[in-house]
Amino acid sequence: MKKILFIALLTFCISTKAQVVGLEIGDIAPEIDLPDTKGEKVALSSLRGTIVLVDFWASWCGPCIKEQPELLKLYNTYSEKLSIYGVSLDTKKPVWTGTIAKLKLPWTQVSDLKYWSSPTVADYMVQALPHNLLLDKNGIIVAKNIHGAKLDQLVKELTGS
Repeated sequence: MKKILFIALLTFCISTKAQVVGLEIGDIAPEIDLPDTKGEKVALSSLRGTIVLVDFWASWCGPCIKEQPELLKLYNTYSEKLSIYGVSLDTKKPVWTGTIAKLKLPWTQVSDLKYWSSPTVADYMVQALPHNLLLDKNGIIVAKNIHGAKLDQLVKELTGS
């Protein structure tokens, strides 16, 4: 009997996928710890406990700017349960912060002002903008590059709204 239990336990442990840090759906999102508009570092992991949209964008990216009003609407609808962590690829702080002010974006905004040479861009394999990942309350990637009605529907489902 002990031998059967041991084999069953060993089989279960081998077949269970361990949680890994990575970029695939089901992985824990890699940490990002960049300065915000005031120069204070904000870690992505500090937002755990809410659904998080990691939004890579830039002030010079037309599709990114076009998408911001939709993100603002989404944020305002689910602000109790959804956080947005904006990661800018801008290189000029006044342009970056000016765009945030002009668009009235209230969520966390970070940037190392290094454009495509940012280590975060490499870590997340960002190749085009806009680029995003949706994370559950535990920092696990549940969707990538999801926009519009599909993003809204998934956030609605994840928040139970």
